[in-house]
Amino acid sequence: MNKILVATEKPFAKAAVEGIRQIIEKAGYEMALLENYTLKSELMAAAADADAIIIRSDIVDKDVMDAAKQLKIVVRAGAGYDNIDLETATQHGVVAMNTPGQNSNAVAELAIGMMVLAARNNFNGTSGSELKGKKLGLHAYGYVGKAVATIAKGFGMDVYAFDPFVAKEKMEAEGIKPVADAPELYTTCQYVSLHMPANAQTKKSINFELLSKMPKGATLINTARKEVVDEEGLTQMFTERPDFKYVSDVEPDNKSLIAEKFSGRFFFTPKKIGAQTSEANNNAGLAAARQIVSFFKTGDKTFQVNK
Repeated sequence: MNKILVATEKPFAKAAVEGIRQIIEKAGYEMALLENYTLKSELMAAAADADAIIIRSDIVDKDVMDAAKQLKIVVRAGAGYDNIDLETATQHGVVAMNTPGQNSNAVAELAIGMMVLAARNNFNGTSGSELKGKKLGLHAYGYVGKAVATIAKGFGMDVYAFDPFVAKEKMEAEGIKPVADAPELYTTCQYVSLHMPANAQTKKSINFELLSKMPKGATLINTARKEVVDEEGLTQMFTERPDFKYVSDVEPDNKSLIAEKFSGRFFFTPKKIGAQTSEANNNAGLAAARQIVSFFKTGDKTFQVNK
């Protein structure tokens, strides 16, 4: 019997855990639960006899995979998967997956909410501006980008996007204005929302050269990863462009410097909360369980992120 470990330092909601259990046990498999742990050694011990692991922000690195001798698949309940060591997973013959799209609406609503916050000067009582009629640029047009576009169009925003992996015809069919490259996106749009993963190509790619192209009243919204923003360039942008604002679902490493020098022009969530809704929590967990069952039953690798 396959054993599926649900290992979450930040637990799923109770309803999600019960839903995951029902899916796993109905398929004839065993579920083990590790919640609120504090040491990597606890995860390693729990994974020792697991055939599959479901995680959230938990780190599955070489140590964990070396300890999990029976491991065949690990699924990150969420879109990002930089907390899985993909190279080691491939070397061990372990399939790594994410659950794209399950958290999209939650992240999109947060992005729009932070955009409103920035436009209204952090609700400090001074005169702000409206989103209606403004140009919004989506840097990457995946599940979250599409969800942001849907809400933004409801606000009356003019939505542009750059994504070299999405055909411009598809964007146009969905009411989006595609641009040829990133510089054009930043030159065109007063608001730019980031939705790319953190990888070798994207890390520190949002630099001063790009940001400085933005029109007056520029606002950068980051619900992706902090690593995609070049913090030296971010500081330079804050310094040279007093009209610039930055709102992010993750605190940058230079938060203290920004807080000291650029008060009122930023907002950072205390921890990454984009997917922290009961609905997203439930959706991603159940999707992870279904994907594991499908993998064991039929060999389905639809959402595999390593090769």
